[in-house]
Amino acid sequence: MRRLTGDDVGAYRAIRHEALLNHPDAFASSAEGFARKSDEELKNLLEHLAFFAAETTSGALGGIVAFMRSDGPKESHRGWMIQVYVRPEMRGTGCGLALIEALVEHARHHVIQVHLGVATHNEPAIRLYKRAGFEIYGTEPRYLFVNGRFVDEHLMVRFLDKAPRESDKNE
Repeated sequence: MRRLTGDDVGAYRAIRHEALLNHPDAFASSAEGFARKSDEELKNLLEHLAFFAAETTSGALGGIVAFMRSDGPKESHRGWMIQVYVRPEMRGTGCGLALIEALVEHARHHVIQVHLGVATHNEPAIRLYKRAGFEIYGTEPRYLFVNGRFVDEHLMVRFLDKAPRESDKNE
């Protein structure tokens, strides 16, 4: 597990484009819009958000996740886990949970709760997030409109200033 820097633009561009292309209903951004971003824009993004990555044995990025802190004094206690993606060959290896825990450990120094959004039909991701201590607190209907259909999104949160319930650990 490592934190990405502005020097990782090429590797980040490759894995993010793959995620957007192969899973258009999982992200608000589109592959086409992302492809138009300059290397300078991506370098700026990598330097201003906290990105964590898992690497494969060949050194390629096998998964990524980013942490974004809410702006403004009234929301500064909240952060967001965004851009979660694990390449198919890395799924089921513990990579996703390790990425989340790296982000949470970073977030503990900045916020007291981490939020995320996940498509309601993405059961593997929902199970992973629950295993990592997140809980659903609401559902946003018709969050996205992708390929002619609406996608609802669950909103989830993990409170970092409270211990997880014993029942949460066993789900």
